[in-house]
Amino acid sequence: MKFIDYEIKTGEENMQIDSDLLEYAIKNKLEEPIFRLYGWKPACVSLGRNQNDDFLDKEYLKKCGIDVVRRLTGGRALLHDDEITYSYICPISYLEHGEHIVSSYKEICQIFINKFKTIGIDIDFGTQKQVKTGFDYCMLVSTGADLCYRGKKLIGSAQCRKHGYILQHGSILYDYDKNLLEKIFGEEIVTDEITCIKDINSSITKEDIVKLLSQS
Repeated sequence: MKFIDYEIKTGEENMQIDSDLLEYAIKNKLEEPIFRLYGWKPACVSLGRNQNDDFLDKEYLKKCGIDVVRRLTGGRALLHDDEITYSYICPISYLEHGEHIVSSYKEICQIFINKFKTIGIDIDFGTQKQVKTGFDYCMLVSTGADLCYRGKKLIGSAQCRKHGYILQHGSILYDYDKNLLEKIFGEEIVTDEITCIKDINSSITKEDIVKLLSQS
């Protein structure tokens, strides 16, 4: 697996790098995965590929210094701020069940289940919940690919597929600002639905998570 070291970029740069890596994998017919970790500066709202942006108060975001970018992948919007983001690119054929979307999510996400277990954080796909359709904020939407801690969503992921390759990227919440999220998305952030690393174990730093996920 080719690993790309953690780096902090703007939202536009991060999405362009993911896109470029996907194109590189396709062009060179890579057989092994690419795994990348990154952060965002300034904070940025990313919109799903086909998501309408009319719910956003762009003047408020501009006032707060928050960028907006559109992802290659689907799903709902996210605020990328105090988190670690990952991207994982591989041929569909690399995965045992690559042709099946939910199974491929779970196969890739097993990386995080295994890694987090080594630091005493047991995450899983949680119990299947009815999908909520009325929210613009991705972390409030339940899917079969969510990684949860004690039933609360910790990691949200999204995929796109092109020419036999998968790009999956996702947000690992380190911490979040409930009030800011509610102002941006105009929705109540129910804290029994989502969680973050800082809530689970405040002694674990963001750097600890980056180091954990960087280890082969």
